[in-house]
Amino acid sequence: MDLYLEHLLSVVIFTPLAGALLLLAPVFRGRAAERAVRLDANAFGLAGFLVSLPLWFSFDRGADGFQFVEQHAWIPSIGVQYFLGVDGISALLVLLTTLLGQIAILSSWNAVRERVRGYYVFLLLLQTGMIGVFCALDMFLFYVFWEAMLVPMYFLIGIWGGPRRLYAAIKFFLYTLVGSVVMLLGILAL
Repeated sequence: MDLYLEHLLSVVIFTPLAGALLLLAPVFRGRAAERAVRLDANAFGLAGFLVSLPLWFSFDRGADGFQFVEQHAWIPSIGVQYFLGVDGISALLVLLTTLLGQIAILSSWNAVRERVRGYYVFLLLLQTGMIGVFCALDMFLFYVFWEAMLVPMYFLIGIWGGPRRLYAAIKFFLYTLVGSVVMLLGILAL
């Protein structure tokens, strides 16, 4: 159990990613596999919520600083680390993200009729990026998760959005591109 709690944040972050990668397997191709795709996406959405529950139950509310900290050298030449941790607010945001992710996956069971596999892959990738943003303590790692969140969001808007989805996706891309470039320049300057 100690090993699990030492790497809890990595498990929570990468559980939806594992589901997305599994959905990319050839066995999930075609119209006949849509039910299996939906079941698998729901299973990984629920698993993501269940593995995040120890954040609430094992979190020491009386302690200062970040908890469940994981720190490993990633790109030492520029001082970038794989550095994760949560405080009280980010732990709640991670729990909320996993719960709402599961609800979004479940509620789209009948709503998504075309490109079902792609939709759930992008939704699980989006959840991975959002959880990573809330857990990252290294600025460059935060930027990586931030960008990893924006890419599936662009495709979700552009493919499964409303009547003006292409306009909205292009506008989303332009605004986030400008913001991301400014954020990267700020991170590099620091």
